[in-house]
Amino acid sequence: MDTENKPRGAYHRNIDESLKYASYIQRALLPSPLNMKRSLPEHFLVFMPRDIVSGDFYFLAQKKSLLVVAVADCTGHGVPGAFMSILGLTFLSEIVQYGNYSNASSILNQMREKIMKAMQQTGNEEEQKDGIDIALGIINAETNQMNYSGAFNPVYIVKKNTILELQGDTMPIGIAADEEKSFTDHFCELDEGDILYFFTDGFVDQFGGPKGKKFKYQPFRSLILTISSLPIHKQKEKLIETFNAWKGNLPQLDDVLVLGWRYHRNN
Repeated sequence: MDTENKPRGAYHRNIDESLKYASYIQRALLPSPLNMKRSLPEHFLVFMPRDIVSGDFYFLAQKKSLLVVAVADCTGHGVPGAFMSILGLTFLSEIVQYGNYSNASSILNQMREKIMKAMQQTGNEEEQKDGIDIALGIINAETNQMNYSGAFNPVYIVKKNTILELQGDTMPIGIAADEEKSFTDHFCELDEGDILYFFTDGFVDQFGGPKGKKFKYQPFRSLILTISSLPIHKQKEKLIETFNAWKGNLPQLDDVLVLGWRYHRNN
């Protein structure tokens, strides 16, 4: 029995070590803490993968007066989700780096084409319906305006103790059940002190509480509004504390990602 267990134990150790190394590679592709701090001086990041590697990712790119910010959730979690996240990060970086876009929706439209081509998606029923949910904003520091476009994922903006929600389109980056159409652009004026929250659905879909139910969006909105008056680092602490208290002894269902920051006008 011992001789049978030893190879199995060694096998699992090798898998764990490979996954840990893969997580280092994945994190190296994400924006560095230094770049995050430089572009978003007053921000917090809650990033809690369900497994060692994550299907959620975040993106940040500064191009002169424009700041491109995105938070995304790929189909699955663990290794399958991580592969999709690397595809998503690579395509998003390529589109933004070469500047072949006019607005937020055009970035998502191009991402969809690249993902569909990479996954060889043609719309056949037998195909895997892998895709990416994403919230993406282009913030213009000169006009203090954000151009937002989303695939399912919304964005919350707290303005003077009220919460504004920008809704994403109900279709993913990838093949959709309905006929393909362009993603929608939304525009929002940003004021000094506004707080923006980009997030995936890992928090709201977590089972927990006294009845083992999902956390859901409305309580999450209320939580965001409640914590928005706190200092940024305290908001992160409160989100993690609330999530862990809600989850209790139940397993974490999905990757959790929340990015929040306080906006400061340049003019």
